[in-house]
Amino acid sequence: MKIQIALSVLAAAVISLSTGTAHAQDCKTDKDPYDLVDAEVLALYDCIKDAQLAGYSAGDNAWAAEYRDWNATATRPALPGFHGERFLNTFANDIAVEQYLKYETEGVVMPVGSVLAKESFKVNKEGVVKRGPLFFMEKVGADAEENSDGWFYSAVQPNGKPMRIKQSFCHDCHWGFADQDGMGYPVEDVRLTN
Repeated sequence: MKIQIALSVLAAAVISLSTGTAHAQDCKTDKDPYDLVDAEVLALYDCIKDAQLAGYSAGDNAWAAEYRDWNATATRPALPGFHGERFLNTFANDIAVEQYLKYETEGVVMPVGSVLAKESFKVNKEGVVKRGPLFFMEKVGADAEENSDGWFYSAVQPNGKPMRIKQSFCHDCHWGFADQDGMGYPVEDVRLTN
């Protein structure tokens, strides 16, 4: 009986991996996340990306279902050390993309209506990939959000439910990039440009 159950679980895992619907616990590495090379990061992302999108879009946030149709800003997720030591992969909507992909570091002013989405995942101590939140930054203008320099921050949990966000918490960290209009860019070696 135990052998039949084990074989059934193994068969389900093989089927889920072959159809691209792997669960996060199926996505693993035996390396330190900072030591992963491009191909290894992409393999982990390929393993988890369908589950990420399904989870994010399970809620009622319209952007969570469409952000991957926006413009990618990097060749792969990267581990910059922000957002809780997570790998981040940023997408920019059509209003944001032209300015964002310049990666300017002085005097940047993003147009109102710009939206950036940062999907995230983390590798735990056992090497298992864990889906993280999907973070959004929306440029609404100083009149709408004067205490956060015109940005509104929100996030979706891996299960699609809204994440409670304190605007001042996000703003205080992002404003370390004040000359970049509060935006942190992907690490240089993965950036896409215009």
